[in-house]
Amino acid sequence: MTISKISPLAPKNSPKMPLLAGLEMATAASEIKYKNRDDLLLMVFCSETTVAGVFTKSATAAVSVLLTKKVIKSNDARCLLVNAGNANAFTGKKGERSALSILSSLSKISGLPLSSMMMASTGVIGEPLNEDLIKFHLKKLWDSKGEADWYQAASAIKTTDTFTKVTSQIINIDGENVHICGIAKGSGMIAPDMATMLGFIVTDAKIEKTLLQKMLSETNNKSFNSITVDNETSTNDMVIMAATGASKVNILSQGPNTDKFILALQKVMTCLAHQIVKDGEGASKFITINVMGAVSNTSAHKIAKSIANSPLVKTAIAGEDANWGRIIMAIGKAGEPIIKDLLTIRIGGVLIAEDGKKSEGFVESMLDKHIKSKNIIIDVDLQIKNGNATVWTCDFTHDYISINADYRS
Repeated sequence: MTISKISPLAPKNSPKMPLLAGLEMATAASEIKYKNRDDLLLMVFCSETTVAGVFTKSATAAVSVLLTKKVIKSNDARCLLVNAGNANAFTGKKGERSALSILSSLSKISGLPLSSMMMASTGVIGEPLNEDLIKFHLKKLWDSKGEADWYQAASAIKTTDTFTKVTSQIINIDGENVHICGIAKGSGMIAPDMATMLGFIVTDAKIEKTLLQKMLSETNNKSFNSITVDNETSTNDMVIMAATGASKVNILSQGPNTDKFILALQKVMTCLAHQIVKDGEGASKFITINVMGAVSNTSAHKIAKSIANSPLVKTAIAGEDANWGRIIMAIGKAGEPIIKDLLTIRIGGVLIAEDGKKSEGFVESMLDKHIKSKNIIIDVDLQIKNGNATVWTCDFTHDYISINADYRS
């Protein structure tokens, strides 16, 4: 399968991605699946680094997920090896042995303990991993660590992605600059439930592990866990965050510096999440769904996800058809408390539905300009209590079918 065109929603500008102290990266081409491109990424962290992670809740989680969760729990993470092209999921004992064999070889080459080796894999599910192809490149990866930049790293982890996903933030804390850099991959099989998508965030701040995990989990809920492309949760989803501490700036559990850092981290996480949606397989429109006035934030999130995951809503938007009845359908099937006569629906700020029916002043021509734009905004106000949520998704076009019908060829 060949991805021939870049998403029309791809960012027009490439952000500057600073080198980050305490981290060294390298890439290589193993040709597990893809020809003439790097498909392996090695990230090596300094000894002071703390690491946190959020992972798929899939009952068929991949070997890499299970191994990496153990390493993070042990608080001994030093290396992350990523391969694209093969998920090594549902591959039985052979898949486990392959992953451990690869990491054992990396441990011997690096001199670091096996217990410090993390792994992330993405690609086709159910196919055995060719460990020899990866092991052949481990020495080169280790010897060239520090030579790859963020763009090379982001490119190496792509599968059906049409563009590299990178972003960064620089904040000043007590006169010192602190950096947060992140990359991600994902285009289809996107409905994170933690968190095929991968995200790797690194900061040079010093952050204690428990606090780092709390920050990651909270910002994840409002970013990666608030996107959906096709309502499919992958076997391999994970987001890893590492704090190298190389800047010597210590982020503590409370205070204005912590708030400033969390705000910057949320921007990084949200930006990467948006890029995944904007690279949704075949996507032509980026859709923001705001639900307010629900009985709780959780209820609002479920209703927003019901709208975002509706194939009928997504195809109507792809066809630039303002079929608001499909939004009503998606709200009703969510199984959450609503009062029909109270809820309102707006698309692009135009009031469409109120008082349990179509708004008397609404005519579809009022939406012509907005529905033809690349950025669609749907606002639902239930007017019951104060629960609110925002979810981002994309439309469904014929290209989504073409990409996935041809995925393994």
